[in-house]
Amino acid sequence: MSEANEPVFTQPGPDKVYQEYLQKGQFYIQRCNACQSHVYYPRALCSHCGSYDMAWVEPSGRGVVYAVSVINRRAEKGGPYNVVLVDLEEGPRMMSRVEGVGHDAVKIGMSVKARVDTTGEKPMVVFDQE
Repeated sequence: MSEANEPVFTQPGPDKVYQEYLQKGQFYIQRCNACQSHVYYPRALCSHCGSYDMAWVEPSGRGVVYAVSVINRRAEKGGPYNVVLVDLEEGPRMMSRVEGVGHDAVKIGMSVKARVDTTGEKPMVVFDQE
């Protein structure tokens, strides 16, 4: 694409928009209006077709644990916790954690549902077992 055809961005960047949604307790991902693919992590252009025509949509929040790892910490630092890769129903894969169950109970193939956790310093998407 030549410089003359590149779009001029006047809105906040996609990461800022994503963080603003999280601050409001809302989980949104992007969908490309050109190829209809869902995209996560937020970006200025579609990772599938290269289009700049991206829209913010609210996903179902449903997903399946694709991979899980346990991070071991000393008890005084909070103890062990899980880190997961979740395949969202819409297609993208995202990294997070599953809460509400023991770190050793999180399994590949587990059905999960997203929610926004606003209790920490910075809001983030976490998952609960469905």
